[in-house]
Amino acid sequence: MEKQDVDTVEQGLIKDEKTEDKDIVEPGPDAEEEEEDDEENLPHSEILDIFEEGLARLVQDPLLCDLPIQVTLEEVNSQIALEYGQAMTVRVLKADGEVMPIVVVQNATVLDLKKAISRYMELKQQREGGVKYVSWRYVWSTYHLVFQGEKLEDDKIRLKDYGIRNRDEVTFMKRLRKK
Repeated sequence: MEKQDVDTVEQGLIKDEKTEDKDIVEPGPDAEEEEEDDEENLPHSEILDIFEEGLARLVQDPLLCDLPIQVTLEEVNSQIALEYGQAMTVRVLKADGEVMPIVVVQNATVLDLKKAISRYMELKQQREGGVKYVSWRYVWSTYHLVFQGEKLEDDKIRLKDYGIRNRDEVTFMKRLRKK
């Protein structure tokens, strides 16, 4: 394309942008006040419906499509952290064969993983209407978390120090009782 042709195209674009600006009508202050009044007059149930519709559209995004409809802000933030490489998914295998995808930050400790497991189960139970209360003190005194045969006994040690990486699998193992 010659320089003259490029100049003509650029002038056409500039002209189009100027004419488009004239078509845009800015709402006046009265329009903003009317919109605020409309929002204030909506009943709580309608506002909740509008919010849930927006949330459902948000969860359809390819980045967030794995999340449940009743998503929490914490879950959205975790998914975003995963996409940016700031977090990892640890697959926790329960005794019944269920695999729980637990999201933790890259430098998480064993304690962080335990807290994330309890939060995951809490949200799951709320959504499914399951057991109301789990004694995590009992769970952790009855079971170990195990990665490749090694017990994750020290809550302060980072998962990376045990060699746990993204998508690695950790299992529950029943503790042996001392006699």
